[in-house]
Amino acid sequence: MSTWIKSIIFIMKKFAQIYPLVIVLISLAIGTYLSPQLPNLMASHWNAGGQVDGYLSKNMGIYFMPFLMLFLYFLLRFLPSTDPYKKNFSQFENYYYAFIVVIFSFFFYVYLLTLAWNLGFQFNLVQYLSPAFAILFYYSGVLIQKSHRNWFVGIRTPWTMSNDLVWQKTHQLGAKLFKISALLILLSLFWPDYSGYLLLIPVIISTVTVYAYSYYVYHHLDG
Repeated sequence: MSTWIKSIIFIMKKFAQIYPLVIVLISLAIGTYLSPQLPNLMASHWNAGGQVDGYLSKNMGIYFMPFLMLFLYFLLRFLPSTDPYKKNFSQFENYYYAFIVVIFSFFFYVYLLTLAWNLGFQFNLVQYLSPAFAILFYYSGVLIQKSHRNWFVGIRTPWTMSNDLVWQKTHQLGAKLFKISALLILLSLFWPDYSGYLLLIPVIISTVTVYAYSYYVYHHLDG
């Protein structure tokens, strides 16, 4: 590996380590600053039609997401080092660190939308989330396509974890389905009334398909 590629990977690692903590601090600062303007009971959950169907107290509404992100940071940061296949993990870690940046950007965007809604801005939150979900799912496809067998990242079924070829074939299909799902999710920008369905249905179909496909490939290795 050339020196400049190693330098890029090193910088990406450092950025991925610092960026989530910066996002957490900014989220805490924004939530605390806006606290006097927020209602005592904050909308916290929306159904597939974009209607509020869950609430949290103000303190929970403000601080739950930042502390959830902090917890997630420690999981994403340290769990790979405990993986029995950590040598495999090192082969795609640069894509993994980029994923950390993507996932924390996603959560920060969700947090800002939640605060905006509770400040009185009315909009179809599911529709506004669609581009963020599309980016998240598309990059998830990129990540799993590059992944090697491990216990932390990817499509982990009994069959993918038992054989490298099953892992490879399942993740090739999974990557394509995740990317297609991302494009379908974007359609909700044009059909907001179906936002929830355009998000959930492709994800459910993709999940069931890759699970069944991994079983099929494993039992046809000798075929």
